[in-house]
Amino acid sequence: MANFLGRRNNEVVASNPRNEEEAPEAGDRETVEIFIENMQRESLVRFSSKQVAAFTWNYSTKLGAGAFGVVYKGEFPNGVQLAVKVLKYNNNVDKMMEVQFMAEVSTIGRTHHRNLVRLYGFCFDARTKALVYEYMENGSLDRLLFGNDHRIEWEKLYEIAVGAAKGLEYLHHYGHKRIIHHDIKPCNVLLDSNLCPKLADFGLAKLSDLDSTHENLSRVGGTPGYAAPEVWTTFPVTYKCDVYSFGMMLFEIIGRRRNLDSRLSESQEWFPRRVWDKFDKGELEEILADKEIEEKDLVKAKTMCMVALFCVQYIPEARPSMIDVVKMLEGGVQVTPPPNPFQHWLVSTSDGTTENCTIQFMIKHESEEVFSAR
Repeated sequence: MANFLGRRNNEVVASNPRNEEEAPEAGDRETVEIFIENMQRESLVRFSSKQVAAFTWNYSTKLGAGAFGVVYKGEFPNGVQLAVKVLKYNNNVDKMMEVQFMAEVSTIGRTHHRNLVRLYGFCFDARTKALVYEYMENGSLDRLLFGNDHRIEWEKLYEIAVGAAKGLEYLHHYGHKRIIHHDIKPCNVLLDSNLCPKLADFGLAKLSDLDSTHENLSRVGGTPGYAAPEVWTTFPVTYKCDVYSFGMMLFEIIGRRRNLDSRLSESQEWFPRRVWDKFDKGELEEILADKEIEEKDLVKAKTMCMVALFCVQYIPEARPSMIDVVKMLEGGVQVTPPPNPFQHWLVSTSDGTTENCTIQFMIKHESEEVFSAR
């Protein structure tokens, strides 16, 4: 990218060198500095705080905010638009911020795929800790699905689902290291000017060897309603947790609604379970008709439903890989009838009936940011 004003491999990329006074504070963790030096060797640009301020017109256009920072719109001198995430940094959250910073840079900074948001560079000095991304004109998928704007045609939603699947497929299977995102959900799928989906927000991501069978993590990420069951237990966590989250997101794409809304009563029907019940009774077309899916799109919609049911299987080993998910969505392989993914969640009640304990758990915790660096 021409006209970057930063440093790479200790060389000035363009005409404005960094001021030595803007180097990281002496109090910064030595491990972070070593990490940053290593990442600069991998062609990421390190910007100064003055440059970040210039890119964002002194932080004049705010795009959004979260627990760990604020995102501003920006622009390189050559006109390329940016999204700049400026991280909060104080004594209370500095360690967690550093973990998130290194997770984002070490994962998305090493990957290049049309369905992954691009990280141009970063700033880590005494004044500013920031991540500089490509700008995504159409915001996030959740706004498209749950907002009050015009309803997008089904074919485009299908393309978004396939594109997101391909991004996750790349993370899991085609990089030098397997990257486990740990927080797949609609708000972490961004859309460019052509509604091409790109996975974003790698603050919880983990690297592992491609041939590793599981991770031994003391802290894993996830958002209630999307996180796999094993995230909340002592069972090993694998890349299949992302497959589960992708399945839950597929249900929301199909239904154009949240699977669960904490504002609703506990008797509200959970959409994934409703899909299974209709599928099991051979009445899947009924639920698709309720979602105003036209006859010409029914085959793809049914396929998405069955793929989603496979992805959210309770046992991780029963879930498909994202390679198989992409093949199923694109029609490369025949999709066989999935087993009931919710049978393990059914519990008996005092009156002899059963209820889905997943729903009760998610309603209670949906609004909580459990283990999530949002």
